Amino acid sequence: MSVPHPSISRPLTTALALSLGAAVALGLSRFSYGLLLPPMRDDLGWSYLLAGAMNTCNALGYFLGALATPALLRRFGVWRVLMIGSVLASVFMLMSGFVSDTTALFLQRLCAGAASALIFIAGGVLAARLGSMHGERAGFIIGLYYGGTGIGIAASALLVPAALSSAAQHGAAHGWQSAWLALGVACLLATAVMALPARAIGEAQLASGPAQRFSVKDFAHGLAGYFLFGAGYIGYMTFVVALLRQQGMSPRLITVFYTVLGLAVLASSRIWARMLDRYKGGQSLAILNAVLGAATLIPALTSAVPLIFISGLVFGAVFLSVVASTTALVRHNLPPASWSSGISAFTAVFAFGQIAGPVMVGWIADGPAGLERGLIASSVTLLAGAAVASRQKALTTGL
Repeated sequence: MSVPHPSISRPLTTALALSLGAAVALGLSRFSYGLLLPPMRDDLGWSYLLAGAMNTCNALGYFLGALATPALLRRFGVWRVLMIGSVLASVFMLMSGFVSDTTALFLQRLCAGAASALIFIAGGVLAARLGSMHGERAGFIIGLYYGGTGIGIAASALLVPAALSSAAQHGAAHGWQSAWLALGVACLLATAVMALPARAIGEAQLASGPAQRFSVKDFAHGLAGYFLFGAGYIGYMTFVVALLRQQGMSPRLITVFYTVLGLAVLASSRIWARMLDRYKGGQSLAILNAVLGAATLIPALTSAVPLIFISGLVFGAVFLSVVASTTALVRHNLPPASWSSGISAFTAVFAFGQIAGPVMVGWIADGPAGLERGLIASSVTLLAGAAVASRQKALTTGL
């Protein structure tokens, strides 16, 4: 085994820098849309079904990107795929600041989704590598990477309202375009900061052992539970801001809510680290799905501000740890040479679930029951995911 790059002797700092990849892939590129959905819907006259379809298009791109990533990793290497994906995602975000045509926006969300998948999978592989270099902190390091999504969510919560307010003061025709531009610049900055630390992990050599073919059959319950997670959680992240606005919450309080949710994502890496290290099967995925289902149900049943904030706090503290739990499941049960295949497979079913989720919730929300009924459907989906994931066993031949 070769001597690791010096920066890897500071694993937490390196993991924090690497987590900016998750911030770009999900926090800035995808979840910022929840804040932009209300002004874009008002300006462009969208139905909730069309607004939800915009995120479904993003998830479709994510699904296609996940399918392509294993071949790209073999051809270009993990670090290069991470950088290519991050630069492309930044460019596609910036492009949204120059168009208002719905078809063009659909295309942008599709391309940004594909680029985000490259980032998320490559970053997950690097996080798993870094965790293996520091096995006693592996769960925390993996959780910290995925928790970086919270940095993107919190940044979005601050950037989007500020950009919308500035655009309104200057009388911009489509004020939401300024927010996309600000988010694109933030993505470029995050890409620059993570580039060198991520390269250090990519160049480090691990004793990987023989590759093991990823078997869908071996991970069937985990994959099914993760599919249901993708279909369930995305309804909350797409529509919760629209629901809070509909319930009469002030814009300032919504900003605080979304910031709290993002900061809770960051804290989640510490909260669940021991559980991710302890369980080798689907227990973590099941537990986290169940907690998330309960948190998703709260805004559908009440508009009480304290309870809404509890929902956001719990949701933020859990949902990216569900993603981390699947990486931990792969790391526990497959050799390092097979991690990219395993993580890609889980990312693909995750993306496939997200394709269905926003359209399902949007279709329900356009009916007489409204957004509340849509979130109830999301909650039920998450609880079903918990039940299925609980049946996933650790592989008897696992490591």
